Amino acid sequence: MDIRIGHGYDVHALATGESLWLGGIQIEHEKGTVAHSDGDVLIHAICDAMLGALALGDIGKHFPDTDAAYKNIDSKKLLAECNALIKKHGFEINNIDSTICAQRPKLRPYIDTMRNTLAEILQLNAGQVSVKATTTEKLGFTGREEGMEAHAVVLIIKK
Repeated sequence: MDIRIGHGYDVHALATGESLWLGGIQIEHEKGTVAHSDGDVLIHAICDAMLGALALGDIGKHFPDTDAAYKNIDSKKLLAECNALIKKHGFEINNIDSTICAQRPKLRPYIDTMRNTLAEILQLNAGQVSVKATTTEKLGFTGREEGMEAHAVVLIIKK
């Protein structure tokens, strides 16, 4: 059996007046991510993990921020394209484990919606998608609320 694992990481600065998208849903908050796309750090980390599992590079290679076609793009579209690429190579996702690092807002109320949204896009059941959130105890750029980061690990299996 051909099993692959990929790790993804993404970070975006936070700024007042920007929108905050995480796991494919918009969250009301006084700050949002600064990005060429919608700045969904969770989806970007998952995309990088998916691409990394097959040594296909990162999302910047496939969806460059220098390309106007991706300006303000909904990251759910990027996730769907990465999933299609995985399938094109004869693989499918077995499971995803991810963590969002943010001091605020508190994300627990949104976790199940994020999991369900991601699972629907990726044609998985929610039990295959883990989303966790943590603060950094007010340490570093996330603790100072200057930015958000996300980590993801994806296990894919040859069909």
